[in-house]
Amino acid sequence: MQKWADCIPLCDYRCKLHSRKNTCVRACMTCCDRCKCVPPGTSGNRQVCGKCYTDMLTHGDRPKCP
Repeated sequence: MQKWADCIPLCDYRCKLHSRKNTCVRACMTCCDRCKCVPPGTSGNRQVCGKCYTDMLTHGDRPKCP
């Protein structure tokens, strides 16, 4: 089970190539906290974390988790 502090380096790596890094990290931290998972790599592989990660949506019905 990941703790909030464990999410920081994982999300930092996940979002390092994102054009809006701070926004990406903020969303990633929320997803990591709720789903206890961050997919490997800088993009894609979202299915590794399961339905919690892939099905979480923003208020605009877009995928929340990077």
